[in-house]
Amino acid sequence: MNCTLHALLGLALLSLSLPSFAQAPVQDPSSPDEIKRALSGGVPMGRWKEGLLFEGISPHPWLTSAANWFPGTEEVQPHEMRITFMGTSPTIRPGQMNTSIFVELGNGDNFIFDIGEGSVSNYTAARVALNQMNNIFITHLHVDHYGSLPYVWMFGTWSGGWHKPITVHGPSGRTPEYGTKAMVEGMRQMTAWHRDAFSVFPVGEGWDIQVNEFDFRDNGGIVYEKNGVKVIHWQRSHAKDGASAYRLDWQISDDESLCFVWTGDGRPSELDIEYAAGCDVYVTELQQEVVEINSGVQGVPPFLARYTIDTHHTPGYAVGYLASKIKPRMLMTTHMTFDPWLNEETVAEVRHHWDGPYHFGAPDGIVVNVTTDQIWVREGILPDFPNQRAPQQDFTNGQLVVPLPPTDRTKIQEPFVREKQIDPDKYYPEGYKPELLEEWPADSDIVAPVEALPENLKKSMGGHWELTQKNRKALEERNR
Repeated sequence: MNCTLHALLGLALLSLSLPSFAQAPVQDPSSPDEIKRALSGGVPMGRWKEGLLFEGISPHPWLTSAANWFPGTEEVQPHEMRITFMGTSPTIRPGQMNTSIFVELGNGDNFIFDIGEGSVSNYTAARVALNQMNNIFITHLHVDHYGSLPYVWMFGTWSGGWHKPITVHGPSGRTPEYGTKAMVEGMRQMTAWHRDAFSVFPVGEGWDIQVNEFDFRDNGGIVYEKNGVKVIHWQRSHAKDGASAYRLDWQISDDESLCFVWTGDGRPSELDIEYAAGCDVYVTELQQEVVEINSGVQGVPPFLARYTIDTHHTPGYAVGYLASKIKPRMLMTTHMTFDPWLNEETVAEVRHHWDGPYHFGAPDGIVVNVTTDQIWVREGILPDFPNQRAPQQDFTNGQLVVPLPPTDRTKIQEPFVREKQIDPDKYYPEGYKPELLEEWPADSDIVAPVEALPENLKKSMGGHWELTQKNRKALEERNR
């Protein structure tokens, strides 16, 4: 009886705590004409155009949020291109890393255009695994366009980059010592100690970095062609020979294609108009024409800024002029300072010649979703303290293969310093000392069938592979 009483009292108290909702009385329905007028109010439905800048610019139906992009919440659709600005400035500051643009295609292929210093932190925040960063196109060899390459190479190998080495695409120089191959060879020497030290970990093919150096003079030459994707290049005037622009074309089907251009740095050029014409998303650099005012903010002497722009860069007015000739579906500018006091001036300069869709590719984290009929630009919400995504592995062969490390500590370290290590029994509390793993646990490659992996490990390491299989199947069905 007491139990019943307690239960009834509990239900009574619960009912008092629940919110109450006032129900509207049942009424006669409005007329179909009234309902139509109400539901169509404010919706163009072909009756008028909405906004001066939004022809073909609208959110896609699969976006989790039309206002923001949140890492890990949206899959790239089979017929979609997603562009993320991972670094957006020639100078490093907390809100803007050096330039890098990440292009993801619905067929599973990823491309990195420039890999400036500090940009890796944004790739990590965007849940891009380090071993996914293995197809890198460098526009030119100023360090703000490739400064993160050593980190990606070293730690991408450590973090699961065992079976597919990084490929670096980049221009030649006028003479060999100024080309991409020479830069990578210098990086090999610079990282010699690191590579030998990290050879106590699995390496596989990770240290076998590949270089695809093309002749910078071969305007319109093909840099890359695979899986329906073609990347071409052309010269840019950036004070020294060896600066290039890139155009990526993805043939989705016989009658569907998407295009992305990143010009890199350089003076406005007729070559840009020739090779970027009609591209969906045209991304170029921009420098504002306010060198005296800007000097008081950034501390750069006006004469130095003026000389740098006039010999190396594209002014805001020229950006608009180029766009008026190229006629992209979306013009974007990056490699620029993003400051509230300056942004309206930037727009005004571009708008002198261009009245079509335009958006900043800055600050870091701007995301662009592109299909053949829609483009939408959002701000990505990148956490300050993200976790790294698990290394992504290709499970096509049904196995996870972890290579045997090339060496161990006894071969690269004198015994004296190891003998001076403090006995772990002296610092671990009783009951808390783990079973130490001071030697690699196998004498050969570790080969684990996928079905033997814990479900969470299989899902976390095979996520990109599973999405690629799903999307490629969808593309095959779409193209039938």
